[in-house]
Amino acid sequence: MAQTYAEAGVSQDEKAAHIAALVSALTYRRRGLGRPLTKIGHFTGLVDFGAYALSLCTDSVGTKVLVAKEMRRWDTIGIDCVASNVNDMICVGAEPIAFVDYVAIANYDREIARQIGIGLNRGAEMANVSIIGGEIAVVPEVVRELDLAGTCFGAVRKAKVIDGRAIRVGDVIIGVPSTGIHSNGLTLARKVLRDSSQTVFDPLAETNRPWGEELLEPTAIYVRPVLRALRRANVHGMAHITGGGLRNLIRLKANVQFRITEPLPSQGVFTALQSLGAVDDSEMYSTFNMGMGFAIVAPPEEAKDIIRAVRPDFSAKVVGEVVRGQGIQLPERGLSWTTY
Repeated sequence: MAQTYAEAGVSQDEKAAHIAALVSALTYRRRGLGRPLTKIGHFTGLVDFGAYALSLCTDSVGTKVLVAKEMRRWDTIGIDCVASNVNDMICVGAEPIAFVDYVAIANYDREIARQIGIGLNRGAEMANVSIIGGEIAVVPEVVRELDLAGTCFGAVRKAKVIDGRAIRVGDVIIGVPSTGIHSNGLTLARKVLRDSSQTVFDPLAETNRPWGEELLEPTAIYVRPVLRALRRANVHGMAHITGGGLRNLIRLKANVQFRITEPLPSQGVFTALQSLGAVDDSEMYSTFNMGMGFAIVAPPEEAKDIIRAVRPDFSAKVVGEVVRGQGIQLPERGLSWTTY
């Protein structure tokens, strides 16, 4: 029987409904300096600060921390925490500057804290941000294990904000590879393993690495190559491909269609999960990044410069184009989506 993310306990539709319910109550808006420049729902928020737009976003590692617990290895999830935030922030052209972390724990463990710090420091170095503070909350009645989240601060000149409004028919979509599953869909991945009587120590035939190592592979940090590309080329929109998979592109612009004609190859972890859990294509591409962790939308004449700017870090390529219509289309798999 095919497995779904909803059956694993995470319904994308219910999550969207919960977000809508919360956002509907957020009616107050500051005026003057610090007024919001974006609506809630983009990858990061922006506020007015004179010539600059200041950016704030927050995210967590999610249930990847449970894989870390099974592997008894905590020194990489800090990278994921930083990555989840900074990769969202650069989607509007903002440069991440500073970061604060939040760790909620049920029990004290200094070694786990030390290892988390190692990952956070490495992620900060990769993203060129300073970790300027944070919080460790001891809340045994709230969490049973551990939760790791963070908030990032950054800035961009208002004239340089990239919000997707410039996207037009004829633009190309440039895909930047992921390093694997990143920090999304882990609840479904863990259910697939449980239901198949697999453990994190069993190897994948596709990669000959243990499941735990594949699932803990740190999230790619795209800050340096993307900012380099923005200095060299004209970009119309960018998307961090996280939970929701390809549907994240819909967040950029509603009245065009993003047509993915030559998708990046998926890593072995996705092939193994799909086979092991009999997960259908629609579920895979709307839950996981499927090999593409970041997407850049730009005029076709800018594609070579963007790919060249990204290439020292990632082998990016043109994966599709913007056409008339609405939503996302993946003709190779016969898939389409019209809503995020």
